[in-house]
Amino acid sequence: MNFKEKIDPKNLPQHIAIIMDGNGRWAKKQGLMRAVGHEKGTKAVREVVEGCSEIGVKNLTLYAFSTENWNRPKLEVDTLMKLLVSSLKKEIKTLQDNNIRLNAIGRLENLPKKAYSELSEVIKKTSNNDRMTLTLALSYGSREELTHMVREISEKVKNNEISSKAIDESVINEHLYTRNLPDVDLLIRTSGEQRISNFLLWQIAYAELYFSELLWPDYRKDDLFEAIYNYQNRERRFGKTSEQLS
Repeated sequence: MNFKEKIDPKNLPQHIAIIMDGNGRWAKKQGLMRAVGHEKGTKAVREVVEGCSEIGVKNLTLYAFSTENWNRPKLEVDTLMKLLVSSLKKEIKTLQDNNIRLNAIGRLENLPKKAYSELSEVIKKTSNNDRMTLTLALSYGSREELTHMVREISEKVKNNEISSKAIDESVINEHLYTRNLPDVDLLIRTSGEQRISNFLLWQIAYAELYFSELLWPDYRKDDLFEAIYNYQNRERRFGKTSEQLS
């Protein structure tokens, strides 16, 4: 089934977030090292980025490396960081050709110097692109983000920069790493696991959740289009009744 043809371009999710899960299990099934799974996963990244760009999705956020991932074996972490650098170098032409702006959220200062430098360079070079924003969540954890937000706002209240009575959702949004992004409309997770894993907990408050059995290296454009088609056939009520929406 060609899901791309079935998608209504007037009802696209404005922000899609993806938990790219299953690289290690994919490699294990093939009798290969986990690092090979991460390398193969870069093709799936290219597929979903191109797919979103093709149909007009404005914001795509990929969970690339969590704060908890630093606890993985050093060899795997080193491989992931080297892969990040090489991928950024390879894909900058694709980003420029497709008018895609690169963004990143998380404790970026914890990245190795080379990875941070390469990331900063690509972000700078693509800063004027406006067809789509591709955000990489790197050294990211939602609880850490929320803790950081509370500290920042607390300091401003303490210094009389803001009144505690003025704190509302908009103020909180302004102090999150995602301050320039809309809330997530569609959250996709691959590999059959059905959990959020500390990803964008505030931003997915009313997101539609879609779980795919595919391991991330096997994920392709049509799988993305199927998820979007499924999203478009759901009723999003935001706390209201069906009768109110109609």
